[in-house]
Amino acid sequence: FLAQNIYVKEDAIMNGSPVYDENSGHLFKPYTIKKLGKARVAIIGQAFPYTTIANPQRFIPDWSFGIKENEMQKMVNHIRTKEKPDAVIVLSHNGFDVDKKMAEVCTGIDFIMGGHTHDGIPEAVPVTNKGGVSYVCNAGSNGKFLNVLDLDIQNGKIKDFKFTLLPIFSDLVPENKEMKAFIESVRKPYLKDLNRVIATTDETLYRRGNFNGSWDQIICDALRSVKGADISLSPGFRWGTTMMPGQAITFDDLSTQTAMTYAETYARDFSGADIKITLEDVADNLFNPDPFLQSGGDMVRTGGISYTIDPRKPIGERITNIRLSNGKPLEANKMYKVAGWSTVGAKSPGEPVWETVETYMKEMKHFDKKNLKVDAPDMMGVKGNPGIVL
Repeated sequence: FLAQNIYVKEDAIMNGSPVYDENSGHLFKPYTIKKLGKARVAIIGQAFPYTTIANPQRFIPDWSFGIKENEMQKMVNHIRTKEKPDAVIVLSHNGFDVDKKMAEVCTGIDFIMGGHTHDGIPEAVPVTNKGGVSYVCNAGSNGKFLNVLDLDIQNGKIKDFKFTLLPIFSDLVPENKEMKAFIESVRKPYLKDLNRVIATTDETLYRRGNFNGSWDQIICDALRSVKGADISLSPGFRWGTTMMPGQAITFDDLSTQTAMTYAETYARDFSGADIKITLEDVADNLFNPDPFLQSGGDMVRTGGISYTIDPRKPIGERITNIRLSNGKPLEANKMYKVAGWSTVGAKSPGEPVWETVETYMKEMKHFDKKNLKVDAPDMMGVKGNPGIVL
């Protein structure tokens, strides 16, 4: 594991917390040099910069994160001067937009290769900076693609390159017998539980929409139903695989969408004003015009309300026309029972969300167009946006 942007806090170092380099404060080795043929390639690690914002800080109290673009520039300069590599590549968990801005403000990086935003980008995107051009690549998620980068290096410089977003057809790739045996041995004690059939579906169950997904809708509907809430909120996670119509939904499938270390649920009263603030805050994570202020994730999923969003507006003005499922407008001063899960502050008091959703799925038994309707906000100011599919 490589990471130039994770540091151990000074007081933690003084108290004996593990650290890779006491002088720099780096928790992990920041870079390595790989010999590829006759070429020497420097690889710098860039961890997810918003870990302490997007996840409970109680899990990592001694570590600090951030984009650390100034430190990245110093690291690149150090590597170029001391190591004299033929190429410098950053393996990044920033996200595509953040990677592009980093490529603009940092010089000396040849390629930034990432996948945090789960976008499969079919080409290496050139970004101009003061030092020349850097290329940004993104490989999607869940083992769907590999970024394949072929470099033509001559006399210590990259003369040409070929980038391929290589799709992975797992059924056509021979299994590694040792890895298969290891995975089966790990899963064996839990197979009976994982293979339990909970429900069936005639609908495609997916997660990866910027605003919604049918899997997330089931989670939101479950939270409202089981918790007796007016409104439900579910984080805009990007991870999780897709299920096709006609499949049986097992506990394994449910775990794929919900298994995490802070999956506890809650049900508590929010004012209408607080609900709007929550929606505005998450929307700014996505649509802030400065990529360095986009802290990751998709829009919070909702149950029991609808709203209109204009991504071009500033924070506080993007979300309008919030209405309850009965058509009545959300009132700023009125209190509403809201259910949700995966809080990053204090630990929530309720059961893990997979128990909530399993209870609901067993009651529903089957999902189809009649009982699974994916909520979608009305959008303004998005005409011509290539990310919109109508």
